[in-house]
Amino acid sequence: MRIALVSPYSWTYPGGVTRHIEALSDQFIARGHDVTVLAPYDPDDALSPRLHRGARPQARPLPAHLVSLGRSAGFSANGAQSNVALTPYAAATARRELTLGGYDVVHLHEPVVPMACWDTLGGACGVPLVGTFHTYSENSVTHGAAALVGARRRMNRLAVRIAVSEAAAWTGRRFYGGRYRVIPNGVEVGETPTRAPRAPGEPLRIAFVGQAVERKGLPVLLRAFEALRDHVPAELVIVGAGPEDVTAMLEEPAGITALGKVDDERKLAVLRDADVLCAPSLGGESFGMVLTEAFAAGTPVIASDIAGYRDVVRDGADGLLVPRGDATALAEQLRDLALDPAHESRLGAEAARSAERFAWPHVADEVFGAYEDAIAAPRPETASERLAMRFGRRSGDGLPVERARRLPSLEPPIAGRPRPAVAFARRAAIGLAAVAGVGLSWLALQRIGIDRIVEALWRSSPAWVLSGLALMCLSMVFRAVAWRAILRAALPGTRVRLRDSLRGTAIGVLMSATLPARLGEPSRALVVARRIGRPRQVLPTVVGTIVSQTLLNVLALIVLGFVMFSTVGLFAGHQGALIAFASLPVVILLAVIAAPALLRKGAPSRSRRVAQAAAQARRALTRVRAGLLVFRDPRLGSEATVMQLGAWALQWLSCYLLLVALGLDMRAGLGAAAAVLFAVNVTAAVPLTPSNLGVFQAACVAVLTAGYGVGSADALAFGIILQAVEIATAFIMGAPALVGEGLSWKDVRVRALHTAPVELRPMRGDSRAKLKA
Repeated sequence: MRIALVSPYSWTYPGGVTRHIEALSDQFIARGHDVTVLAPYDPDDALSPRLHRGARPQARPLPAHLVSLGRSAGFSANGAQSNVALTPYAAATARRELTLGGYDVVHLHEPVVPMACWDTLGGACGVPLVGTFHTYSENSVTHGAAALVGARRRMNRLAVRIAVSEAAAWTGRRFYGGRYRVIPNGVEVGETPTRAPRAPGEPLRIAFVGQAVERKGLPVLLRAFEALRDHVPAELVIVGAGPEDVTAMLEEPAGITALGKVDDERKLAVLRDADVLCAPSLGGESFGMVLTEAFAAGTPVIASDIAGYRDVVRDGADGLLVPRGDATALAEQLRDLALDPAHESRLGAEAARSAERFAWPHVADEVFGAYEDAIAAPRPETASERLAMRFGRRSGDGLPVERARRLPSLEPPIAGRPRPAVAFARRAAIGLAAVAGVGLSWLALQRIGIDRIVEALWRSSPAWVLSGLALMCLSMVFRAVAWRAILRAALPGTRVRLRDSLRGTAIGVLMSATLPARLGEPSRALVVARRIGRPRQVLPTVVGTIVSQTLLNVLALIVLGFVMFSTVGLFAGHQGALIAFASLPVVILLAVIAAPALLRKGAPSRSRRVAQAAAQARRALTRVRAGLLVFRDPRLGSEATVMQLGAWALQWLSCYLLLVALGLDMRAGLGAAAAVLFAVNVTAAVPLTPSNLGVFQAACVAVLTAGYGVGSADALAFGIILQAVEIATAFIMGAPALVGEGLSWKDVRVRALHTAPVELRPMRGDSRAKLKA
């Protein structure tokens, strides 16, 4: 049989699909079939790294049976990088080869991906088409866009549709319709590996294979491993991510070896030497070829309980499944396996037997059967049938067209994250608020007049603006001094330098200014914990110290509130509400101090989840209370209070200087500056956009126009300048701090999302006995 295998992905930047096509072609060639592979091919020259974000292609010779579709370029898709040829040359070359090549069947891999596969679906080659779907995705935006340009109609020209897993078939049925036969990815299976049982007391050797992207779950595994090694001897070898990728996500590197990108032989050697492969992906996996490679090496798997992995791993037989994103459950499962070498051996033996299910000869037989069915599928005979096939109104398998339909998600919620419906509602609300903000801003600009705003900005004094910027930067130094005093009180015996707290403060401010989420606080806690040593032990206490600063911030806001209310008279006759407002931080402080005792004295719940949640809350509040110890030390408490309130005073003065810069100080003096600072900090409690852009200016306009009679154009100009000064402060202070810390913005963001420490449940008596032995 003459077979054409068409791939949209680069041959020299191989991923799972390319490896699949390569192995499948080798199987058919060995059986005497005439096989041609059509795929992009990137030479190792100066241009290729520029098209692929700095990555060089692998040195792979051009096979005699491969037709090059030209260069590819790297794009982010489904949480990873796809190296796809999007040029007209790729489509034209594939069309010419498939039209003139005399093929019996054309096998398209990822049919919806442009350009070659997409163009071939147009039906110009007149050859039976088979399509394999390798991807699991719930992204309705990209698939919806594909459907809008005719993907569903084009897919109907496929005589046979293959999916590598039920998860990939779900994606096809959900977005494109049709009927799918599940044929898994194959794996090379040699002689049954013999593995000597791990002796008690030997470290558990864990392997991870994957890129340092969040979707692969590497941050989750690192958090779990940092907790695991405190309980049992363990080693972690990482393939696919190098030391530079891993270091930024680690608190302590002990026991971890990051090999970076390696060849297939080295990867398989790591799998053979490992006691367990850990695959903690968060989603987006259609199959997981590395799982079957581990099976072929006789290595059991601990993987996330996600759709693509459930098709491969039989929980409790050849591997173990844990809730995705749950670092605690992962660490506990690894600990249990480390303490039970016999269980580990049983899982490994069954994993080796499971590999036979995915052996390439079996997979190739099933794919060849699909080819035969495609060739035997009834062809359109009449002109109307040919026209219906041409426009995708007739299915290529001769059966009625099966339309796309809504299907429930296959994925459980990620541990610690809201359910998809809740997350969608939250994103929708934020999106609507952002759209409303943009709309209102546009209306405000139209009503106020852009020319008036530009004129107000043009009149501002650069000297006063720079003075305000200098005071804003100095206020960050004051905040760092205050935090250092709090840290010294909470961590007696630990050396805390001013540059440690200053660097953490600067990076935290930068993260808060560039992200619409409250990641500034965990970011600065992470940086300081790394700098003062023993990050795993001190991080919870460092996080707790932020509460002390928060209480001082609330006190500063109360002072600003008193100034604001006294200058505009809004609270006249409402003194009771003002007293309640002033007592709020005292109530918060008493709740933090008393909560651990109340949680401990309460009646134990019969629900394990409730009991665990109460215990975690009690531990967290105990740590938070440790951060309040500064107020028991008169010297350090006074230093923290004076410097933190001094920082607010500098910001207050900075706001006033910006009013002076615009010539507004005669109408809006220190009281107005206090009111603006109060308003923008209160609205920042629920950030909708990075730096609360738009909301920030609205708060300034509302305060200055309603309370102090400032014109709307001048008020908006002031809001623009004030936010520009705050963002400039964030970058002036934060960018050098990031460089000095050896971190990138992405490193800090990923690590800040995974700062919560992992605490394992106490071991049972038999587990403690095994560990002792």
